[in-house]
Amino acid sequence: MEGIRKEQKSINEGQRQVRKRMEAIGEECQQLSIETNKVIRQTAVTQIRLAIMFNILKARQDGDIAKASHLTHLLRETMGRA
Repeated sequence: MEGIRKEQKSINEGQRQVRKRMEAIGEECQQLSIETNKVIRQTAVTQIRLAIMFNILKARQDGDIAKASHLTHLLRETMGRA
């Protein structure tokens, strides 16, 4: 009888530890998901900024000062949101 009780206590403790570890893994997974989404957003913003910069250079090369000015203003606005 005593041996069975000890074994049950040991099993219960093991289950508690597994549950605690699973909760920690779940929290870590959630944090990684948040960080991944943040990196994805930052990458998208960087790609947009690079596209604007490229278009500024192209507008200057084509001599379209108004377009270059507009795009430069747009780029400054996107930089202000960072």
